Amino acid sequence: MRRVVFNQKGGVGKSSIACNLAAVSAHEGYRTLLIDLDAQANSTQYLTGLVGEDIPMGIADFFKQSLSGGPGAKKNKVEIYQTPFDDLHVVTATSELADLQPKLEAKHKINKLRKLLENLSEDYERIYIDTPPALNFYAVSALIAADRVLIPFDCDSFSRQALYGLLAEIEDIKEDHNEHLIVEGIVVNQFQPRASLPQQMLDALLAEGLPVLPVYLGSSVKMRESHHASLPLIHLDPRHKLTQQFVALHDLLGGEG
Repeated sequence: MRRVVFNQKGGVGKSSIACNLAAVSAHEGYRTLLIDLDAQANSTQYLTGLVGEDIPMGIADFFKQSLSGGPGAKKNKVEIYQTPFDDLHVVTATSELADLQPKLEAKHKINKLRKLLENLSEDYERIYIDTPPALNFYAVSALIAADRVLIPFDCDSFSRQALYGLLAEIEDIKEDHNEHLIVEGIVVNQFQPRASLPQQMLDALLAEGLPVLPVYLGSSVKMRESHHASLPLIHLDPRHKLTQQFVALHDLLGGEG
């Protein structure tokens, strides 16, 4: 299973969702890998606690090898970091990804990630991919490489307008590059059940027949505490309401089939 978490809009919780679903997966005993494709490296820092020069080159080194024709790229190998959590590994991101992007585009390396993930799938039961907030080289690479996509949505009017275009873009990529890609659904994030506007917006999406998943992730300061401590919620506070929502979402999605 190769699942990408993607939305072109920033601040909708891509990294939080990808990391916490991956952490739940590993906690349930599945050998799990998260690949961070965002130059901001939020997922990397969240799951490893590393910052700055302490972060391994990870995916940036793999892409550099693909440009130079080095042995790592030829064998579709990449450095993998063992997190402090059992069964959870990370392919780290660094800021160098931003500088590499135009070079990778010029050399038409859009399928390199797909080949890498095909190899890694032999060692990992579940692979999660965190993406930058743009439909750029890395996001498109992830959508080509994955078999499932989750779309975070934060019940904002701007998010709703962008959602239609995003679904159309995914459909184009599916038609042109990855016919097996499945849109698993829209993940409602930072949901406030007592506020009328989010509920109205959610009702409108459901009325339009959009694939909104029936588990809504609430808004909680516990998520910020989780980021600060570099501890996914399942390890920080397993009984917290938001943690249980992530567990429910994970179980709803399943991992195989």
